[in-house]
Amino acid sequence: MQLERRSGTAPAEQIIDLRQLFAVVWRAKWRILTFTFLCGVLAVFVLLNMSPLYRSTATLLIEAQQARAIKIDEVYGFNSAQQEFYLTQFEVLKSRTIAEEVFDILQVAQHPEYQPKPSKLAEFKQLLPFLPAEEAPDPELAAIGLRRGQLNKFVSNISINPIRRTQLVQISFTAEDPRLAQAVANAIGEAYMNSQLNARFGITQKANTWLGGRVAELRERLDESERRLEEFKADNGLVDVEGVTALDQRELENLNEQLTEARARKAETEGFLALVRRSGRNDISRLESLPEITSHISIQNVKREVLLAERKVAETSKVFGPKHPRMISAQAELAAVQQSLQQQILRLIDGVEKEAEAAAERLAGLEQRFAQVRSRFSGLGSLESDYRRLEREVETNRLLYDNFMARQKETEVTGDFDAPLARFTDLAILPTQPFKPNKKLLLLLVLVGSFGLGVVVTLIFDALNDTIKTPDDAEKLLKRRSLGFIPRVKQKLTKQQIARMFFNKEQRYFREAVSNIRTSVSLLSLEHETKVILVTSSVAGEGKTTVAINTGFAFSALERVLIIDADMRKPTLGEKLDIPAYQPGLANILAGINNLAECVVRDEESGIDILAAGAVPLNPLELLASEKMAELLTGLKEQYDRIIIDSPPVQAVSDALQLAPLTDAVIVVVKADHTRTPAIANTLARIIQAHGNVFGVVLNQMDVNKAAAHYGNYGYYGVYGENKTS
Repeated sequence: MQLERRSGTAPAEQIIDLRQLFAVVWRAKWRILTFTFLCGVLAVFVLLNMSPLYRSTATLLIEAQQARAIKIDEVYGFNSAQQEFYLTQFEVLKSRTIAEEVFDILQVAQHPEYQPKPSKLAEFKQLLPFLPAEEAPDPELAAIGLRRGQLNKFVSNISINPIRRTQLVQISFTAEDPRLAQAVANAIGEAYMNSQLNARFGITQKANTWLGGRVAELRERLDESERRLEEFKADNGLVDVEGVTALDQRELENLNEQLTEARARKAETEGFLALVRRSGRNDISRLESLPEITSHISIQNVKREVLLAERKVAETSKVFGPKHPRMISAQAELAAVQQSLQQQILRLIDGVEKEAEAAAERLAGLEQRFAQVRSRFSGLGSLESDYRRLEREVETNRLLYDNFMARQKETEVTGDFDAPLARFTDLAILPTQPFKPNKKLLLLLVLVGSFGLGVVVTLIFDALNDTIKTPDDAEKLLKRRSLGFIPRVKQKLTKQQIARMFFNKEQRYFREAVSNIRTSVSLLSLEHETKVILVTSSVAGEGKTTVAINTGFAFSALERVLIIDADMRKPTLGEKLDIPAYQPGLANILAGINNLAECVVRDEESGIDILAAGAVPLNPLELLASEKMAELLTGLKEQYDRIIIDSPPVQAVSDALQLAPLTDAVIVVVKADHTRTPAIANTLARIIQAHGNVFGVVLNQMDVNKAAAHYGNYGYYGVYGENKTS
């Protein structure tokens, strides 16, 4: 799996290349299909050995309002209108008690499906008689464990599913025997209804017994309270407490009103007498001016007569003289009227005095009477309070007695009335089709799942595969130019044949690929001189020697070429080019044993010169680091146009790092889909650190067909050659 980056002014965004993902899956199609086929075969084997399971379902209606002869919800202690009631009933249906009751009634333990089967481990141990026999378990414990296991399996096959927004609940049971599934589903509903009826009947009997005892006790308390009330009435001579208290209360109210009036009248008369005493009893003129006197009706009448007499005297005096009989008569009449006025005033004062005395006496009598009545009323209040207390006690005991008596009668009447809490709306029927397994669906799921798993695993392994697979990978992951690739040779050839593959006319892929590498190096040589080229790799077995030889063959058509085998630890160049092992080489020259002319060998087929490794020295690194190596390369540059050095792997030894500064270019050979990227990156870093000029990377043994399917058309050269030949 590779990620591409979009270029542009926008920030870099990683996208998934779906074509590459599909190519990865397509490349592994046969492995994925094989894995899918094997999983399918295994699934078929397992499915054929699976027993079909049947499920039967009964539907139960749980009544919110039960049919009752008399409503006695209080006795049973629940409110069926609440939602918690239904949730409780669902949990009761799921209870282990009901399941165990059905388990025993139907004798499920004797059914073949619930008989214990020997385990695979026990069967295997029977085949090995030399193993020590296990100690026999306690029979009682073994029986308990067997029953518990059977019951657990039985409970696990029960399914209780309430239907949303209804009072219906579905009771299902799954079994290998369809008749057992039907019987258990119906039996669970029957057991639930019977358990509810039994519970209700037990509650009713307990309530009836308890109520009977309480009723007798309450009857005794009622009789005792009534007896105390009657004794109280007899002791205090009470017949109608309410009537007596009402009369006393009205009398107190009347006396209170009379007292108020008497006090007001007394205060009024005493105030009048006080004015009289202040004015003087004999001073008639001052008394006449008092409003209390002038406002009296008798005084007002006399005053009118006085006014009339005075008017008559005044009128007569205008006509007659003082001694005239009419004048004398008028004056005598005025004197008589004034005398009458004085007498009326005196009589009024005397009357008021007598009235004040009478008011005082009446007030004293009323106050005495009021005190007597109030004292008597207070005594009646205390009696009434005691009477009311005894009366309330009687009423309370009577109310409790009546309620408990009513409940007892209800429980007695409903004790034998079995109103079911639930009923069947649909009984379980005998299933004819297996509930599970759905073998076709399971097989399809296994095939789809195994195929998907294969695809996922393939993509994961491809994502984890950090090897270099194509020249594009080399440039993207290693950040180095790709000089080309060498296609994988599928034919079984010898080392010598592979070394001279460049001249094999049947391997046009190979020849064109090597020529492409030569062209890349030549074009890059236009800017920098690359007479001395070091060919190395990260690890052994990547084909660096084959690349070095065939690249030399490609350059030999245009230039004078020398190939040097600098791998003096494990030399293979001479073996691949049929050079005898005793042939002196680079080690002999550096050691000063032989000269250059004695060590260089001409390859007749290609015309290139070859300098083998020679005798394997004890200190190859010291020889390569000597001044003679640098002097040798300087002299060889004057004789050859291209010098190609085959060196040991960088990760194995540091010989290549010693030679890198002495060369013009370093070519790193990478085996396609083999060497991991971190190892190659480390090799490149070490070469650069050694001041080597890394020219590029050559991808060796690349599967052209796979790379073409996965990354692009890398088979162009072969196709071109074939078309040209045809």
